[in-house]
Amino acid sequence: MMRTSDFDYHLPEERIAQAPAEPRDSSRLLVLPRFATGPANAGEIQHRTFQQLLDYLRPGDLMVFNRSRVIPARLHGTEVHSGARVEVLLVRQQEPNIWQALGRPGRRLRVGAEVVIGTDVEGGESSSARIEVIAAHQNGLRTVRLSDDNALEHLGELPLPPYIKETPRDPGRYQTVYADVPGSVAAPTAGLHFTDRLLADIRAVGVSTEWVTLHVGLDTFRPVHSEDIAEHQIHTEWYELPADTAEAINTTRQSGGRVIAVGTTTVRTLEQVAQDANTANLDSIGPATGDASLFILPGHRFRLVDGMLTNFHLPRSTLLDAGVCLRRTRARVGRLPDCGCRRLPLLLVRRRHAHLVRWYQKLTS
Repeated sequence: MMRTSDFDYHLPEERIAQAPAEPRDSSRLLVLPRFATGPANAGEIQHRTFQQLLDYLRPGDLMVFNRSRVIPARLHGTEVHSGARVEVLLVRQQEPNIWQALGRPGRRLRVGAEVVIGTDVEGGESSSARIEVIAAHQNGLRTVRLSDDNALEHLGELPLPPYIKETPRDPGRYQTVYADVPGSVAAPTAGLHFTDRLLADIRAVGVSTEWVTLHVGLDTFRPVHSEDIAEHQIHTEWYELPADTAEAINTTRQSGGRVIAVGTTTVRTLEQVAQDANTANLDSIGPATGDASLFILPGHRFRLVDGMLTNFHLPRSTLLDAGVCLRRTRARVGRLPDCGCRRLPLLLVRRRHAHLVRWYQKLTS
């Protein structure tokens, strides 16, 4: 049995950066390489800066990014019947004005409850919206009707992760520079370190860049509570892999280049497409869209992803399970406080078609 406790580690609060590095690409980078090219001692853990990412890329590689944009999905309002203050987090849109949501306190958000967001102005223009709870589900989920989806832009707030206690002065710093498809309730954080200039430098050395969309959803806010990871219910997230990206992946793989996914959301998208192709030897993939349900655990056979750039993730989270720090890595993660690192990104690069868990067990033995 793969235990959730295998993915636990001590994370001191002072090692969680409350403000982003300036400029974006000045953050630190921890590299766990398994290829021959690059700086000396390429088989060892290396501490670099994000601007040195170019040292680990080579002409013919393809980097795939998630272009999803965070929406202002956190709403504060008043429950009409009780007058109680409540908070509603919209986690996924099902159709226009209909959303899956979380709320607190949950006892105030029973079916039929109505919440006013903003202020109703009697005899004048309304600067408010209304939420009606139309269904209740397991795990605290609600289905709600929002009176006006457009109200999010002026009434909603960005749903920052629970470990971020300070509201950023510039909300744009919680968006990637390339985010242009609204729909996520949390940022695909691995991409936050890229600048327009760094992206241009990456392309200038012969590395291609392409895009997918996966709207980050509920599991970002939910730790794993069951001790047996296999018993954890992971939620689906909507994704789209465009035709241009599929073609670029096919071309890269056929020419011997590497497909490097930026973020666990991109990993999930690509590996979901590979799984849905239902073939052991993928010669090519096509465009795809749907709901990603894949739960990536140690032992997963990666079919499309050769490398991954990611942030460190919270203990006991599904993002950590997805291959960021596999079993036997707690000693490595535990070294972070000694090097003064705070929420630094991590680059994992592996050989094509090798099992990531086997690769990392060799690295840490």
